[in-house]
Amino acid sequence: MSLFRTKSIEASIAETVEEEYQLKKNLTAVDLTVFGIGVIIGAGIFTLTGRAAAQYAGPAIVISFVIAAFACGLAALCYAEFASTVPVSGSAYTFSYATLGELVAWIIGWDLLLEMMLGASVVAQGWSQYFVVFLGHLGITFPASVSPGAAFDLPAFLLVAVITALIAYGIKESMRVNLIFVALKLFVVLFVIVAGMRFIQTENYTPFIPDAIAPAASNAGIMHAPLLQTIFGLNPTTYGWGGILAGASLVFFAYIGFDVVATTAEEARNPQRDLPIGIIASLIICTILYIAVSLVITGMVHYDKINPKAALAAAFESVGQGWASTLISAGAVAGLFTVVMTLMIGATRVVFAMSRDWLLPPWLGRTHPRTGTPVRITLIVGTLVALVASLTPIGKLEEMVNIGTLSAFVLVSVAVPILRKRRPDLQRSFKVPGSPVLPWLAALVSLYLMLNLPLDTWIRFLIWMALGFAIYFMYSRTHSRLNVQGHAATPYEHIGNPAAGGSFDANGSTRHDA
Repeated sequence: MSLFRTKSIEASIAETVEEEYQLKKNLTAVDLTVFGIGVIIGAGIFTLTGRAAAQYAGPAIVISFVIAAFACGLAALCYAEFASTVPVSGSAYTFSYATLGELVAWIIGWDLLLEMMLGASVVAQGWSQYFVVFLGHLGITFPASVSPGAAFDLPAFLLVAVITALIAYGIKESMRVNLIFVALKLFVVLFVIVAGMRFIQTENYTPFIPDAIAPAASNAGIMHAPLLQTIFGLNPTTYGWGGILAGASLVFFAYIGFDVVATTAEEARNPQRDLPIGIIASLIICTILYIAVSLVITGMVHYDKINPKAALAAAFESVGQGWASTLISAGAVAGLFTVVMTLMIGATRVVFAMSRDWLLPPWLGRTHPRTGTPVRITLIVGTLVALVASLTPIGKLEEMVNIGTLSAFVLVSVAVPILRKRRPDLQRSFKVPGSPVLPWLAALVSLYLMLNLPLDTWIRFLIWMALGFAIYFMYSRTHSRLNVQGHAATPYEHIGNPAAGGSFDANGSTRHDA
């Protein structure tokens, strides 16, 4: 009944061959890279870039993106090592179960559900707004009674319903649709970069790092101030190096999503090779695109004249290219579609892993024999996301997504050197360089960014955690597979352990040795 009992890597991998919980291995390195790009590039590139440049860093927002990419890159390396070593659904939840124990794993899984389900709901509402704007550009008026901001947001509900049906139908089919929409999104982003270069005025880059100034007085109060600022009584700065760091804290969240790639580890054909490629390649590609868009926007419009709410569209309108705003709206619609779908896939895979460990009712995780997907979980997650997105005003809770993600980053980073010490015998096709220094640095950076979130976000996060603890102690602790079946979580404990006469094949699947 120990709260920190761990589940062996061999047991986790062995359970992937159980017929009732078996997922189909359909994903390649290209699929995983596109999957990562699909969730990372969303509303951030269409709105967040301009907002951060206008309000925090000026043209030096490029440096903010580099700093944020470095911080995310540290966490990405940790995820890549774990995902290639433990190619099992569940991402950070599964990794921490093998290293930090069951209670920590439950906390991580609970955090990931907060990140992905609430994130999908928030982005679905954003998609609904862009969709109505896009229809307006085409001369189509959507009924106000069921539009964004009304009592029932019909576009958001229909979006989640369509995505739920697609995910339930099959992961490969979902990836094909994802590929189409990511291609459209990338086309629009590349259009912004190439077309915008013609209107760059180099004098707009001066000064590249604007002088630091005191920000305008805010009536937000202590509840909305960053926790770090509240604790130490620090004064925020706008522009200068302080503004660059503040901008990095903001644009960091434009990168969130690469960790979702790890939730599909069990569905990769060659996880040891493909998962590190998918995680790191998607992060590198998105970093290049973010920097390029930042240079174009701050070159087209002086930073103090950027429209923080619609930076790209306003920039092209300012140079007499208003028609481009229609194309940009189409790119936003395509971009947010892929974000919602990817987050929902991630949420279903986390619940799947938790139900297979019996921390949640085991019947939830049984896969459909034809589709090879956890249909029950998909329908439940889809229903919850659709209701929250269409009936509740949750836009102000988007920072809850960030704190859930960052807490997972901290624990995954800490877990890497712990697993290295406990299980040096495991085959690692990818290793974090400079361990344990880089993993600990990744944890510290993520923790620092958590402390920059507002106090009210921390209070809501603690309430969510209290609810998770209640479920764990009332149900999960006594019903978990480790508790019911004892030390040997499965009858396949020896599989993958060379000392016991077992091993893994090239795809991360288990095989029995005679």
